[in-house]
Order: sequence, then C-alpha cells, then structure tokens
Amino acid sequence: MPKNYPLQKQIGLFLGPALFILLLSIDTIEPLKPEAQKVLAVASWMLVWWMTEAVNISVTALLPMLLLPLLNIEGLGISEVTAPFSNKIIYLFMGGFVIAIAMEKWKLHLRIALNIVSLTGTNANGIILGFMLATAFLSMWISNTATTVMMLPIALSIIQILTERSEKETQLDSKKVKLFALSMMLAIAYAANIGGVATIIGTPPNTVFAGFMEKQGIQIDFLQWMLLGVPFSAVMLIITFLMLTKVLYPNKLGNFSGAEQLIKNEKIKLGKISNSERKVLIVFVCTALAWITRKYINGLFPTLNLSDTGIAMLGAITLFVIPTKFSEGKFILGWEDMKKLPWGILILFGGGLSLASAMANTGIIDLIGNYISERNTWETIWIILAVTATVLFMTELMSNVALITIFLPVIAGISVGLGENILWFAIPATIASSCAFMLPMATPPNAIVFASEKVKISEMAKAGFWLNLISVGMLLLFSLTLVKWVFG
Repeated sequence: MPKNYPLQKQIGLFLGPALFILLLSIDTIEPLKPEAQKVLAVASWMLVWWMTEAVNISVTALLPMLLLPLLNIEGLGISEVTAPFSNKIIYLFMGGFVIAIAMEKWKLHLRIALNIVSLTGTNANGIILGFMLATAFLSMWISNTATTVMMLPIALSIIQILTERSEKETQLDSKKVKLFALSMMLAIAYAANIGGVATIIGTPPNTVFAGFMEKQGIQIDFLQWMLLGVPFSAVMLIITFLMLTKVLYPNKLGNFSGAEQLIKNEKIKLGKISNSERKVLIVFVCTALAWITRKYINGLFPTLNLSDTGIAMLGAITLFVIPTKFSEGKFILGWEDMKKLPWGILILFGGGLSLASAMANTGIIDLIGNYISERNTWETIWIILAVTATVLFMTELMSNVALITIFLPVIAGISVGLGENILWFAIPATIASSCAFMLPMATPPNAIVFASEKVKISEMAKAGFWLNLISVGMLLLFSLTLVKWVFG
C-alpha cells in the first residue's frame, strides 16, 4: 500500500469486513434476534470504516444498500433500504447547498463578511470579534469549511500588516502580535463550528438529527431549531471571544488603524453590488424568511402546505431560472455549478438514516431501551451529561456526522428505557458533535487554520479543552431549560 496510507486505515480496511464476517458466523448473541445480529454486523463494519476512515465516509454510507438486502432480512429489501436516501431532509440540505453555491459564485458571502467586519472598528479585539460574527453568520447558511477558507486570507492580510509594523516599530511588541494572530486563527475556526449550530442546515449533524427525529415521528422545523440554536451559538460566541481575548491569549494591542484600511481596500475590490449579487441576496433573504415564518404562512393559507424542504427547493430552482443575460441564455446558476455541491454528504445522510431505520426495525433500539430501564440507577441529568460529554470528546477523533449517526439510535434506546423525552438527550448530543475545539483533525475549520502555521497543536488543545468543558456545561443547562421550553 502507498506510504501515505496510515496504518490505522490499513488495519481498518480489513478489520471492518472481518468483524462483519465474525458476527455473522457465530451463534446468535443473546438476547439479539438473528435479524438484529445481521444488522449489528453491518453496523460494526460501518463503524470501523467510519472511525478509521479507511475509505471515504460517504462510500461507507453506501454499505447498507449493498449488504442489508443480501442478508435477506424481512422488511429490509432493496426498496426499504434505499428509501432513506431520498428522505426529504436530504433535499432540505441540498437546497441550502445550492443557495450557498450561488452566494459564493457571485461573492455575496464575501460582501456580507466584509461589511460585518467593518462595523467592529479598529481595536484589535474588536477586529477579532468582527471576524467571529461574520464567520458565524455565514456558517449558519453555507459550509463551515467554505466560510473558513474565505475568511482566512483576509485575516492573514491583517496579521501580515501587524507583523510588518512590529518589525519597524519598537513600541509594537511582537509577542502581542503573535497572540493576536493566534486568537484570530482560533476565533475563525471556532466561530465557523459554533455558527453552524444555529440553523438546521448550518452543519451536517443537525440535518442527520432532523432526519432521524422524523423517523421517530417528531417534526423539527427550521424556526424551532433556531429558537434553540441561535441562543446557544450567541452565548458560546461571547464566551469563546472572552476566553480567547481576555483569559487564554490576551494581546492588549489596542487600536490598529491598518486593519480598517485593509477592509476598505477589500470592499473597493468588490466594487458596487452587481445585479446578479442583488438577485442572489433577494432569493437568500426570501428563503430564510420563508423558513422562519412557514407556520404562519401555512396558518394564513392552509391549502398551501409549505414545508422547509419545499421552500429550499423553491429557492434552489429559482436560482436556475433567474437570468443574468437572458439573450445569451445565462442564469444565476447553471448545472455546471453543481460540481461544487457536496454530493457525498447527501449520500452520507442517506446511509446513516438507512442504518438507523434497520436498527429500529430489528429491535436493537428497543433492546437498548429495555436494558437501560432494567438496570439504570442514574438520574436523568447525569445521563444527559454523560451522553453529551462522550459525544463531544469523541468528535475530536472522528467525523461528527458519522458519530451522531451512530449515537442517535443508542440515545433513542436510552430515552425509551428511561421513559423520558428523546429530545432532552438527542439535542445536546447533536450540538456537542459540532463543538470540537481541541484538535486540528476534529473539524475542517480547525485543520484549515492549523495549516496557516499560526497555531500550535498545544495552543489549540489548551483553548479547546476549556471550551469543551464549558460546552458540556452549557449544553446540560440548555437541555434542562431551553430545550424543554421549545420542544416540551
């Protein structure tokens, strides 16, 4: 195998199918039914490949489509297994992706970011706050990775100006500049992760959660999630900003006039808002407002029966029919732009939902619930704390989408066993999967800013450890208060 194929992946590649064969070949594991044991064998193969990333995680998500029908499990034929791949939640996220692609194509996202940053003044900490606000806002609607990639070069330009000034001006302490650079890099990565929590389309685990809840007969609409996600994101952004700039890595630089000119220059490069940008902005705002007010619109027009997915598709399709140059047949988006759409993520959702459905149909979730109800002596609050902390620290080491896909069926079993509302456990666990602050490999934003060489692993781990602990406490508090208020 190639030298750049890590040992853990090499082991995982063979361990996954080996574990699958082993579980199929041994006698029935009590108290599992034969059908449940077969599903567990598939889940074990997927879990190993997801944890080691022996192959692309989206490829792993296709395994249920291949294996479950071959195992001849009643009620899990090819039609039933492939049905979750067309779940309406997947198309909700797809619509969000399409709108994000239009924003990036016409640089609307950059204009929004620069305008937000320019509002926070010339103070060094104010600049960091501006970057956090801009990054978090964009991450609510477009990919966390794309947001980080966009914000990074602007931030590096500001850091370069400061560095050059520190070399020329003896009164400008180079250590303070390094602390500013460190805080700026971490702030962008953390804000991208935190901002994605605010909306149901902001980050993949949120959509996996919504799809899984629908399978349980629980509808999570766009506004409901925002009533929870926005307050959590806002509080965590404030805490993260204060921790980085006041506690962990205070820079004490004060005012920095060069940054203001840099932002102005970037805005000048963009020029006046183009007609195409304006059209994308209108579609984006109308789509977001429709998501937020859907229940009220349906109340006024009951026959309309709007859904979040329908709104997403309306916004997406509209972008393909609004012309930029009608005589030349050019529109806001063309199909060639869909090369940028992360199709693998959509497949990943489908595979996770397919596996979760199989686990439910064969009684695995009920089995977990019965085990908990018969043996558990913990209070609900400690179960929530344990589940949240486990997910949060495990997501440092593996894909948050794969992790939450695996954990949600287990959480469902726990809630059934305790006789409690599943949302009290599932929501903090879902949000926790997006709160990976310690390691570069935990999320793409972390990896991107680490690649800037302005951050050491030890520095990220130090900040991330404290933010992880704060996140666990915040999520426990939110689960016991706001989650109960919003979802009952």
